[in-house]
Amino acid sequence: MTNKRPHPPLVAGNWKMHLSSEEAARLASQTAKGALDAPGAELVLIPPFTLLHAVKRVVSDTPVQLGAQNMHWEDKGAYTGEVSALMVKDAGCRYVVLGHSERRHLFGETDAAVNKKTKAALRHGLTPIFCLGETLEERDTGRTFERLGSQFAAGLEGLDVGSVAKVVLAYEPVWAIGTGKTASPQQAQEVHGFLRRSLSERYGKPAADCAIILYGGSVKPDNAFSLFREKDIDGFLVGGASLEAASFLQIAKEALRAHKEKR
Repeated sequence: MTNKRPHPPLVAGNWKMHLSSEEAARLASQTAKGALDAPGAELVLIPPFTLLHAVKRVVSDTPVQLGAQNMHWEDKGAYTGEVSALMVKDAGCRYVVLGHSERRHLFGETDAAVNKKTKAALRHGLTPIFCLGETLEERDTGRTFERLGSQFAAGLEGLDVGSVAKVVLAYEPVWAIGTGKTASPQQAQEVHGFLRRSLSERYGKPAADCAIILYGGSVKPDNAFSLFREKDIDGFLVGGASLEAASFLQIAKEALRAHKEKR
């Protein structure tokens, strides 16, 4: 099997609303040390805003990258409780998660808001991890691709080929977030293939071939290999399993093992 995409597996750990500064520094240190045993994988830690500086101090001289869980589309202003792209970048982040299902469904984040945030992130040199996914009801009623197609089109509206090339897509079935349920490798590949075809149709085959598309939704060490073996899966957005260095690193190792089979 030939994998035209030259990049290594990208494995990002979303810590969500967990950990103290001391716990975060310890977990980051364990992850950074263990990363030496997973050469070739790009590892990203995505802690809460309050922990970004603590984690940065630990990983700044290591291959581990830093990401933020969200950001506002404005650079500054009267937006109490919000954080701008400039602040995220100043905190040492290279990546920022946008449109996560929890932001969409718990906090009412819209496709239009995600679009503005994506443009702001790109404007300031951040790499957006652009999330999209369907609910269980949408899947059960056969509306998976309708929902994903609308999120894709609205979220990337107004971006040219060069800008889209800098966006990482992340398919997160809402029904698999924090539930212990995982899309089967076949289900995940079906959606990833749809997203790559959508990129090809809108932005051209070269852009689609080089795009990074992650899978997120109860990823664990025991399912990472079978998921990553699928043609169009390029990495993972990991939730709960990233809160333990051993499990997060094992996911990266399984991704690397599967990546070698796809080359």
